Amino acid sequence: MKYRRLGKTDWDVSVLGFGAMRLPTLDNDPLKVNEPLAIEMIRHGIDQGINYVDTAYPYHGGQSEVVVGKALQDGYRDKIRLATKQPCWLVEKTDDFDKFLNEQLKKLQTDHIDFYLLHTLNRTFWPKVRDLDVLEWAEKAIADGRIGHLGFSFHDDLELFKEIVDSYDKWTLSQIQYNFLDVEFQAGRQGMKYAHDKGLAVVVMEPIRGGQIAQKPPEAVAKIWASAKVQRALPDWALQWVWNHPEISVALSGMTDMHQLDENLASADQSGVGSLSKEELSIIDKVREEFTKLCPVPCTGCRYCMPCPNGVDIPYTFLMYNEAIMYDNPRKGQLFYQRLPAENQADKCVECFECEDACPQQISIVQWLKKAHDLLGPE
Repeated sequence: MKYRRLGKTDWDVSVLGFGAMRLPTLDNDPLKVNEPLAIEMIRHGIDQGINYVDTAYPYHGGQSEVVVGKALQDGYRDKIRLATKQPCWLVEKTDDFDKFLNEQLKKLQTDHIDFYLLHTLNRTFWPKVRDLDVLEWAEKAIADGRIGHLGFSFHDDLELFKEIVDSYDKWTLSQIQYNFLDVEFQAGRQGMKYAHDKGLAVVVMEPIRGGQIAQKPPEAVAKIWASAKVQRALPDWALQWVWNHPEISVALSGMTDMHQLDENLASADQSGVGSLSKEELSIIDKVREEFTKLCPVPCTGCRYCMPCPNGVDIPYTFLMYNEAIMYDNPRKGQLFYQRLPAENQADKCVECFECEDACPQQISIVQWLKKAHDLLGPE
């Protein structure tokens, strides 16, 4: 296992972190974790050098923290640093911060969380918890020993990311989505560098884009991969690209079986800043360009179209539609799109065209929303 310094701390973290959002399940039911296998995998990863385990309050319907807590018994808790997250969307009053943290400590069977993150900060949740004095509360929790360090996970645009980074000089880490397809998505490359330059550790989630990069690629993309002098498994390409960045401390991977875990452990052993050649980086750039060509809606997720006056979640709709087309997997797109509340689905568009007036990409949003809902919406 390779290790890197975690931001401005004096601790070295394994480059591969164990993400507990996609633990093995029974009957493909995310609420039914295969506990024996999950525990075996977590402990195997730790035995092989992983020393950072990441979970969160909502993962697996609240069961992830329970299973992680069980896996960390028998001395394993002392071998790692543990991260979990405050469910900001559920917080209604300041007392809720203590309520959720104390519940999480009990589920995880521990008396402290090494890295406690404010979960999924965006333009809705950040002002909410900020105005409830979450930072003052967190300092008290650090002082009483329940929290070691404070960080946040992020899902919004670069401008807000910088605002959050600059709002508090005691952040330890920021967790962002980053992979070779999402270079400009949300915080993106600029946010990664900004946080690093401010002394925050950068923790990457979705380095394999939830497994999408590991799927059988479209033919045009497969030809580009085949042209590489050194052949790699698709997950290895994705992970090595992330680890090639000196600003990144740890990449989290949600692994659902032992084979995936062992593959990622082997990749971690080969990782290093600058380990990819110029030719390999060029191939990855070509793959990104090809995927962009295959992407039907040139939406960058900038959110200038939001909020929609009629409640349509335009960026999410286009994200699901693009992925359904690019990966030729409409069933998966339908599954995730139909999890949107009905009032946020694209058929609620009344063609006011406010979104098109605001779109810097000049996308014909109204027409694309109709196509997206026709493909992804309920029959």
